Amino acid sequence: MPTAKAPASPTALTREKLIDLLNEDLSREYQAIISYVNYSQVLKGAQYMNIADELAVHATEELAHAIALSNHIDYLGGMPTVIPKPVRTSDKNEDMLRFDLENEKITIANYRRRVKQCDELNEFAIGESIREILMQEQDHLIALATALGIDPPNPGIAD
Repeated sequence: MPTAKAPASPTALTREKLIDLLNEDLSREYQAIISYVNYSQVLKGAQYMNIADELAVHATEELAHAIALSNHIDYLGGMPTVIPKPVRTSDKNEDMLRFDLENEKITIANYRRRVKQCDELNEFAIGESIREILMQEQDHLIALATALGIDPPNPGIAD
């Protein structure tokens, strides 16, 4: 006699929910591209020139992340978003770097969750791709903290 399968809980992870979460990540990548392009050009002062060059490199890496996420969303049957998260600006160099640092912390925490969620749905290839992205995001966090003269903050563990 077959047993009845329990209905999925309303908070159960589905491919559709993963698409929504990846689209949030994509919006954050667009935000990062815009902020890194902007900040790399408007940082002023000799002490910021190396980090400005590094931010330009980060912008190209974030574009690669956005392309990868769009590919994953399409593969899952979704439509990649075209809307970035809002970009904060300032006329103060340190503020811009702190905005980026905070965004990287959030991004890392989200990608840590996303890896677990991909594994939960047996989407191991997408999880591996996000692990690669995660390594670059952690490098960005370290570079920004170093530029600010602080220890890299802990983004927290994936819940």
